[in-house]
Amino acid sequence: MEDYGVLSILPPALSIALAIYTRNIIFSLATGAFSGALIIANFNPFMAFAEILENHAFEQLAVPSNTQVMVVMFTIGGFIHMLDKSGGSRSFAGVMVKFIGSPVKAQMASWMTGLSVFFTDSGNALIVGPLFKPVFRELKICREKLAYIIDTTAAPLSILIPFVGWGVYIMSLIENAYVVVGIDEEPLSVLLSVWPYQFYAFLALLSVPMILTTGKDFGPMVKAQNRYNQQLRDGILDDDIDPEEESKEPPKLSAVLLPLSVMFATMVIYMGYFAYMEGVKSVHVRAGICLSYLFASFACAYLMKKNQNKGYDESLGLFFEGMQKLVFMCMVLVLAWTLSSICGELKTGAYLATLIGDKIQPSFFPLIVFFLGAIMSFATGSSYGTFAILMIIVIPIAHTLDAPMVLTIAAVLSGGLFGDHTSPISDTTVLASMAAGCAHIDHVSTQFTYAAINGVMTMLAFVVAGFYQSPMIILGIIVVQFIVIRLAMAFYGHDARGDA
Repeated sequence: MEDYGVLSILPPALSIALAIYTRNIIFSLATGAFSGALIIANFNPFMAFAEILENHAFEQLAVPSNTQVMVVMFTIGGFIHMLDKSGGSRSFAGVMVKFIGSPVKAQMASWMTGLSVFFTDSGNALIVGPLFKPVFRELKICREKLAYIIDTTAAPLSILIPFVGWGVYIMSLIENAYVVVGIDEEPLSVLLSVWPYQFYAFLALLSVPMILTTGKDFGPMVKAQNRYNQQLRDGILDDDIDPEEESKEPPKLSAVLLPLSVMFATMVIYMGYFAYMEGVKSVHVRAGICLSYLFASFACAYLMKKNQNKGYDESLGLFFEGMQKLVFMCMVLVLAWTLSSICGELKTGAYLATLIGDKIQPSFFPLIVFFLGAIMSFATGSSYGTFAILMIIVIPIAHTLDAPMVLTIAAVLSGGLFGDHTSPISDTTVLASMAAGCAHIDHVSTQFTYAAINGVMTMLAFVVAGFYQSPMIILGIIVVQFIVIRLAMAFYGHDARGDA
């Protein structure tokens, strides 16, 4: 095979540079892939188009596992939209409100409600925000605090669940990257191996109750609370609560219990059968997820017919509307597969590994990957775009350097999540500020201080894990983070209600 040398770096490098500059992941991936096709086609534009479509894009779409992933993603999108329209998500969240009796309980309830809406990261903000805005207003808690809780619960939770859209998407990227380097391993087993090393997701999720139970805040959040108190005293606070929405009774709890029960029962029965009979393979996982969400959608349609008198034709239309919302992510997947295939033919990973040589100790490679992922995700505002590009690059390098593969994948996920969480242009960050009803820049500034603690703890975790890889590391880091937060609150914290 031809040695492309330094040219093999161009496609991923161009994709990263354009992603940071344009903040458009589709354009960036497509341009990077086309540049690679140009190189393979000896810079003949006509043949480059033929190369990218015939030998890479079409071939990747023809791969059975990739086609299965697309079907699963569309099914998940359809179900989430139907559950939202049936009132199931709002019903599930409404149950949590009944346990509120104090500011701390209100904040803990918003966190727990966010944990219950695990099936969608973007929907999390749109469900929890409107539900808790009147509660926070009544208890005189600033909206920036609600935005922080929403944002810190949504994506960090979704990335830990293997059978939702994030899990399916990540498994697909892992499977394709492993094929490039010749590793034959089930993506589900890889993701489960990575699970205890997703340090940022765990630390971010657990930092919320760690902070809330102190009854204090520090940094910009204190200033936000004091500003909110002053606005309340001056009577100049805009009240954007919709009285009609606030007075609405939540739908029946069955609107969410029945679909989720059907989903889990289907998954347990289907996966349990294959686990007992022949062992669970990737195709079984994808089929089980697809059937589970499909049957759960049938349950939603039944409840909408019973409770809202909506016909099955209308429910089918809602299902297809939900599918449309996943088109963007599926396009990212197709382009990521295409770029990965092109980089595999160009031997990009192998060339980068020869450049690095012995300059980087394999134990420090995951830490470096975490930094790269955080910077790229912060600049682009896209964690899933960061995953798509970095998986292509770092897995072949880690394989060549004999760096810990599981830690490398975990570093991609943690870095992408941290950058996305702190980025002012991230869609989840924007949704959180919108749902909480606070100024976007205020949400970004108040959240950053808390997220930075999680980021520093994650860096420490990857340093330790690079030399001593053990799933138990997360427990030690959680304890360290707890101590750090307690000390920060003791020395710099102020009452979470400010001077109200």
